[in-house]
Amino acid sequence: MKKSLLVLSGVLAISAALAGCGNKSETPAANSGNAAGGAKAPVTIKVQAWYTEAQGNWNATVEAYNKLHPEVKVVYESMSEKGDSQEGMKKLDLLAASGEQMDVVMYSSASDFAQRVGAGILEPLDEYLKKDGIVVKDEYKLDPVVNGKYYALPGKMIEWFVLLNKDKLDEAKLPVPTEWTWDQYAEYAKKMTKGEGAAKQYGSYFHNWKDYALLALNNDMENPYLVKSDGTQNIDNPKVRYSLDLRNKMENVDKTSVPYFEVVSQKMAYRDVFYAGKTAMLATGNWMVGELSQNAKFKTVFAPYPKSDATAENGLTEVGADFMGVAANSKNKQAAYDFVKWYTTEGIQTQGLFFSGWKKADINKNVDAILKSGKPEQVAMIDKDSLLATLKVNKATKLVVPPTYALQQEKEYLTQVELFLTGKQDLEKTIQTAKTKIEDIRKSNAK
Repeated sequence: MKKSLLVLSGVLAISAALAGCGNKSETPAANSGNAAGGAKAPVTIKVQAWYTEAQGNWNATVEAYNKLHPEVKVVYESMSEKGDSQEGMKKLDLLAASGEQMDVVMYSSASDFAQRVGAGILEPLDEYLKKDGIVVKDEYKLDPVVNGKYYALPGKMIEWFVLLNKDKLDEAKLPVPTEWTWDQYAEYAKKMTKGEGAAKQYGSYFHNWKDYALLALNNDMENPYLVKSDGTQNIDNPKVRYSLDLRNKMENVDKTSVPYFEVVSQKMAYRDVFYAGKTAMLATGNWMVGELSQNAKFKTVFAPYPKSDATAENGLTEVGADFMGVAANSKNKQAAYDFVKWYTTEGIQTQGLFFSGWKKADINKNVDAILKSGKPEQVAMIDKDSLLATLKVNKATKLVVPPTYALQQEKEYLTQVELFLTGKQDLEKTIQTAKTKIEDIRKSNAK
């Protein structure tokens, strides 16, 4: 991991230098694309991301834009044959370092996005937005501002909820939750856990991502992340203690959630665990709606993300997005920005696969488009009523775009969480060690 970070740092440093050689004097109106004789020649812009055609339906999206804007030719280039976001981002870094054409680029997480902002790969969009009269926080459901500037707009938006196996819910005589706390979630897990050994059915499953190590913090409106907006640690927080204590109790005491050791030692895939009926509940992101429309095995219902306590607002959920921006070394920044603006508002809806981060998007039409793209037999297993009810109460927490070294901090935190959940250290040592390491990383990068 350290080696890969060093390699990435080197690539980004080179790309930052190259970006610095770009035409920084260019204004939003400067990309005229004029050919000899004064006539405007078609402008070709490349859109580069990791999605395959099957994952993104990009051909239809590009075709739709080209029809609307015949003066521009948009070309989509997939950076990964497997549709792997990490592989795709590595290739984007190499393109930036080599000086090859880049116009519209996308990153899959706030941490990855923040790294590229720090490396100078992305063009500030503030002048373009001002010219168009766009106030990002009014137009979009999340606000990806970095140090007071905008370098990207949100494409696909991710909100979290809970999937429940309706058969197992009915068997336990439990209603579909419409508002609940993590304590109530734990009670549901108890009532839906049965059996022993390899045939055991658990009520709950938590994956090994950092999201599952911050359960009650994820719906904290102001600080839903392991560092605060000022970069200082957020681990020494009652909601973090509660989250880890809850997991330990469910996994190692009540034994109602799949133990962490099994998750990592068996390299479990969360989708497979749910599809196989090994867990009755799965807290996850809204990308699973499209996946269920292709792969559902049983009737699935939906519930809001659990609240930290009974007094908290219903539906608050951590959020994520695909961050789409303009490459700093693009020779066609205005045309690239125009595509970004279109895609993150109207364009994403042509794909019929993702949930939009645009406030004006119709959630009913969004759901219908996703379900329409699925297989009829699988779509019939998705409970549309509970899905829509859940999506309509969902509210995005404040997006914290983390510092450029956030991935190092996440790794250190998860190392301490693993020691705790496998019984190798107590909760207090876990909190204090993680707190110290996260602050040490921040201070060392501030020098």
